[in-house]
Amino acid sequence: MGSWHSVREVYSAATNAIVRGKVPRFGRSPPRFRWEKALQERAGILPLEERTGCEPGERVGPEPVAEAKLIPGEGGDSLMQEFEKEQHREEQKRPRREVRAEKSSGFPRRLGDENRKAAVGNRRRRRLVVIFLLVTLAALLFLTYSPPDNELLTRLTGVGAQPVEEEQQAAAPETPAVEEEQLAEEDQEEAASGQPTEAEPVNVYAATMSEDDTKASLADLPERVYVPNTIDGTVDVIDPETFQVVDSFAVGEIPYHITPSWDMSGLYVNNEQSSTFTVIDPETGRPSGTVSASFPYNFYYTPDGEKAIIVVERLQTLEFRDTETWELIGSVYVPWSGVDHLDFSADGSYLLAGTEYGGVLAKIDTETMELVDFVEVGGLPIDVRLSPDGEVFYVANQGAAAGVHVIDPETMEEVGFIPTGEGAHGLQISRDTSLMYVANRDAGTVSVVDLSTNEIVDTWVTGGSPDMFQLSPDGKQLWVSGRYDEAVYVLDTTDGELLATIYTGAGPHGISYFPNPGRFSLGHNGVYR
Repeated sequence: MGSWHSVREVYSAATNAIVRGKVPRFGRSPPRFRWEKALQERAGILPLEERTGCEPGERVGPEPVAEAKLIPGEGGDSLMQEFEKEQHREEQKRPRREVRAEKSSGFPRRLGDENRKAAVGNRRRRRLVVIFLLVTLAALLFLTYSPPDNELLTRLTGVGAQPVEEEQQAAAPETPAVEEEQLAEEDQEEAASGQPTEAEPVNVYAATMSEDDTKASLADLPERVYVPNTIDGTVDVIDPETFQVVDSFAVGEIPYHITPSWDMSGLYVNNEQSSTFTVIDPETGRPSGTVSASFPYNFYYTPDGEKAIIVVERLQTLEFRDTETWELIGSVYVPWSGVDHLDFSADGSYLLAGTEYGGVLAKIDTETMELVDFVEVGGLPIDVRLSPDGEVFYVANQGAAAGVHVIDPETMEEVGFIPTGEGAHGLQISRDTSLMYVANRDAGTVSVVDLSTNEIVDTWVTGGSPDMFQLSPDGKQLWVSGRYDEAVYVLDTTDGELLATIYTGAGPHGISYFPNPGRFSLGHNGVYR
């Protein structure tokens, strides 16, 4: 009977546990149910799976009864009570410090000593890591903090702190009358000495305002107008005194522009298709050699004369070369097609280039030779020219816009637009720098713009296809290439009267009147400063 009662007791306990869901189907038993295993061990009973040969979690025996319980009076309740009392006595013997540590650690109390110590140690380490991270973050915030930008704050909120300069001015004492008189006398002396004062406006074309500004080394050179014929692959040479073609010679294929060198010692014909420059000696007006280059559409020099810039329109690239060794020192890829004309800032630190088929004006740092900014204007932006005061750039647009964009180079934003006419292409500043001429190639007109107001003050009807400009040294004649008419027009800058029509080869484009006033050449077809 004893053995039968023991089996029945185990069977009842197992059934009761399964019904109540207290026996886990896999893994380690939860701590609160371990008393059942202790009961089995005290009674000398093997685990259920060992006695039955079943897998853990597999149901054993008949279907359980919903109200199955441990049979009272047969050892189940007394063994459980004895087990709980024994556990309580063991806890009473343990130091209270260990019990508190285990409770604060959040881990079960029945873990071994080594596990308890590891749990407490891990918790302390986590606290130290959190404290370290907080201290590090506070240090970083302290070291990287900077006062708010008043200007940016004003732009974002419309309300900004008082500028420091104004506060200092408000707090500064008034200048004594004697000191004011001394300052006025110093200003008068500075003006009498001919030295520019701070209030005097800057004019980047100041050295080109008179024919007397022509370099002395060029005084003995014969004046000639050189015309590249893009279709014929030839250059026509015109005598401006007689308006006659006095020479013509073959160059490379598709010669777009004739570029004076930075020191104005020679001329370079940009033969794009032949990948060469034809060098012209200005003393003889004849070719003197060739220089290899990859598809040169246009050619420029930085204002300091240190770098030559070859505009490779086909490859959307600006090549920077050393002017002494011709070595390639940098290359800038322009991600918009049709880069061809450009101009430089007053200090030469950057340039703006039009992308004829990309509708974008690109800003490039000439020191780092990197693209730094751009503005989208749409249409077909082509020729670019800096204003005399160096504040804005003018960009001719021969697309649907049919006019000239006014661009602020600092913000790279369009601040104005001048509607000149269809096919706006070439730009030219007048000799006194008060006017700008705009060639409207499709309209057959030339617009005259007052640069003080950016308004059109006159329109000259030339007919044909006015394309690119050059001024005579005295500024009285405006020479214009007729791109689709195999001709060059000469206009009187006083009233736009047509003085002459000179027939040339096919496709005349970037003409060059040489020599011309200026300290140096920026290239293109003759842009001087």
